[in-house]
Amino acid sequence: MIQMQTMLRVADNSGAKVVRCFNVLGPSRRRRGEIGDIVIGSVRKRLPTSDIEKGQIVRGVIVRTRSSYRRKDGTYIRFDDNAIVLINPQGEPVGTRVFGPVARELREKKMMRIISLAPEVL
Repeated sequence: MIQMQTMLRVADNSGAKVVRCFNVLGPSRRRRGEIGDIVIGSVRKRLPTSDIEKGQIVRGVIVRTRSSYRRKDGTYIRFDDNAIVLINPQGEPVGTRVFGPVARELREKKMMRIISLAPEVL
């Protein structure tokens, strides 16, 4: 579960490395985000050569979480880190590559472009 102040690793080549979440999009009382949810955060660490600045406000889709996620068939999946892929306002990924595995639940959330860029879908 991703909530406010969670530090997230960026799993693409957009130039940002670490983002701090400060909002999960959805209903007004929503406090936690799961795989496939869109979060808003600020860049905390970045590559020196990137176009993204430190402190810039960005949107991202959660692709991995450390907390267990229960699937509809009753199985659980969990990853080693909390990670997002940065997206633009139209919902397209900012980077051209995605690093590490992503969850199959992104297919249900219509994030097909991220799934096609990912090296492994679990």
